[in-house]
Amino acid sequence: MEKIIEVKVKPNSKQQKIQEISDKLFEIWVKSRPERGKANKELIKLIADHFKVQQNQIKIIQGLKSRNKTIKINLNPIDKKKIK
Repeated sequence: MEKIIEVKVKPNSKQQKIQEISDKLFEIWVKSRPERGKANKELIKLIADHFKVQQNQIKIIQGLKSRNKTIKINLNPIDKKKIK
């Protein structure tokens, strides 16, 4: 099962925070600056923790260099036997 969410990222914040505006709309504050993908990496880690999935189950599908992003989350549990 996949979930598509819209995210408004607020980089260079003093704290990390996720605010759920609706089921598919989130505002996320990250401490990293938006340079060399640092803010995107932190964003993916926060989303993974929030949805209790692994980071490789999250993909930014639109807005890689924008504050407004569309993100796809694979909510299926990963079969660890297939990874080996």
